[in-house]
Amino acid sequence: MVIDSLKNCARYTSLNPHFAKAFYFISTNDLASLAPGRHEIDGDNVYANVVHGTLKTKEAAKLEVHNNYIDIQICIKGQETFGWIKRESCVMPDGEYNPDKDILFFKDEETAFVTLNDGEFAIFFPEDGHTPMIGEGEIKKCIIKVRA
Repeated sequence: MVIDSLKNCARYTSLNPHFAKAFYFISTNDLASLAPGRHEIDGDNVYANVVHGTLKTKEAAKLEVHNNYIDIQICIKGQETFGWIKRESCVMPDGEYNPDKDILFFKDEETAFVTLNDGEFAIFFPEDGHTPMIGEGEIKKCIIKVRA
């Protein structure tokens, strides 16, 4: 997991061959003006999902992992808390893996929490269990999906 400000995003391009395209998209678009939905960057290798949503309580939010994609979760407007746990510590699945959505949910308890504000981001790798959408009120966020 990585947590930082968008102004430092260029520092992370070497972490994955597709990150340069992801961070170029972030730096050349006004994320606040993007419409909700999917935005193509590099086909299925890199794409963005813009979401307007209502945040949930920690108990209602779902712990998730991905096998094939890295999440770059960007807080555009609002404040969002994320839970985190090592994937290897996730032992209580909540359903089956969905290959179409590259997601598997768990019932395990997170071991850490972090809160993002406008202009901050978190990177969650396949080895990171994460619980997004924790907090109060509404959020506008962008999730860049990057093939691992």
